[in-house]
Amino acid sequence: MPCFSRCILLFPLLVGCFVCEVGANVRLPRILSDHMVLQCDRSISIWGWADPGEHVTVSLSDASAKARTRADGRWQVQLDKLPAGGPHQMRVLGNNELLVEDVWLGEVWICSGQSNMEWTVQRSSNARQEIAEADYSMIRTIKSPHHTSTEPQDDLTGGDWVVCSPETVANFSAAGYFFGREIHRKLDVPVGLVNLSWGGTQCEAWTSREALAANDKFSAILERTDANQDQSTPHRGAVLFNASVAPVVPFRIRGAIWYQGESNVSRAAQYAELFPTMIVDWRTRWGQGEFPFLFVQLAPFRYGNQDPQNCAELWDSQLKTFRTVRNTGMVVTTDITMLQDIHPTNKADVGKRLALWALADTYGQQVMPSGPIYRSMEIDDDKIRLKFDYVRKGLRSADGQPLREFTIAAANGHFLPADATIDGDTVLVRSAAVGNPVAARFAFYDSAQPNLVNSTGLPASPFRTDNFPLLTRDEK
Repeated sequence: MPCFSRCILLFPLLVGCFVCEVGANVRLPRILSDHMVLQCDRSISIWGWADPGEHVTVSLSDASAKARTRADGRWQVQLDKLPAGGPHQMRVLGNNELLVEDVWLGEVWICSGQSNMEWTVQRSSNARQEIAEADYSMIRTIKSPHHTSTEPQDDLTGGDWVVCSPETVANFSAAGYFFGREIHRKLDVPVGLVNLSWGGTQCEAWTSREALAANDKFSAILERTDANQDQSTPHRGAVLFNASVAPVVPFRIRGAIWYQGESNVSRAAQYAELFPTMIVDWRTRWGQGEFPFLFVQLAPFRYGNQDPQNCAELWDSQLKTFRTVRNTGMVVTTDITMLQDIHPTNKADVGKRLALWALADTYGQQVMPSGPIYRSMEIDDDKIRLKFDYVRKGLRSADGQPLREFTIAAANGHFLPADATIDGDTVLVRSAAVGNPVAARFAFYDSAQPNLVNSTGLPASPFRTDNFPLLTRDEK
């Protein structure tokens, strides 16, 4: 259970610290515990449980608030916003007293998804050196245990805040750690990483049942969920939202980073609606407006028996999400790939690229957050001219070789390899075999190895200019 630093010790010989609940009922959720990072510069939500009607006072630095416990045993207060810094002690006083020690105010981010988010520092590239140099006590993390629930839960079943050090960082989420390290270095503030991740899980597991039920297109998901009687499996709609997301929703955050999609590749077209549904669901639950939601586009990978276009169709859905959902950022990883391994070990660049989006859009720094993103096209006789956003000072080939992975099609929708050349801030594509082109695609298959980048070296996102039917369109 969470370790609070001071209580009445009935048994002095016991070693350690714990919350004494003999004759007292005030209790805090696991996420509100020693070493935590609270979101700075906005009101602070503190909540817990006590006897119905019990008066509770919470004090933190110069902020203080009171509440009376409701009939259901829950209380909640809002403390005035505080600047980044610390350490602070938080005092919770009811019939008993709880003291939470080593509390800091800083930047708090949810880190969620499946195995590529759960992937640890010790399994990542250059792990030995990264671990040895991880002397960052102002970076802290708490991880939700692997647990499922058919109903929204009030609290996590485990987890404690861990202070980053060479002795502890090995088990941090690598993508989360490298993201947090960049934010800490650039802003010089504490960073809290709330790790809600579980390998092999689908997007729908992280989405509330109410959000899924509100869209008839997700009825098959709920039918599968209700037919699966295995209460322990994470492969059911809403079960991870209930067990991991719902318990921390009152916790104030700056935003979320997300690395997931591998388990939804077979239903890639559906992801174009499912993923935005989850984002909107989270934002609605947190009640913090359209908080930043930054996500990682999957790396190229040979998906075995699946059609070699399925992952490209998921990239397409991720790109649609970026274009249509406000305050999102998308990291492209076509150059961070291990075609035979779904888990690229270079998580440092993933974290840094996520941080670029946060630094640019959330913290107002003058950095280029993305590689080229397709904007529009023009047909010129037998050529198509492609225009891009996020070009910076121009386009180039990452390796100095001719541009790769462009295809072009006539009205029949049959795509053929095309020659591609950079012309200023645009790319011209043509194929001698296609006299009247109507559409172009870029890197639109699972193991693509493209080389188009902008002047900062960030890779272009795969894209298609067409609306031809996708192979996964009927998969629900």
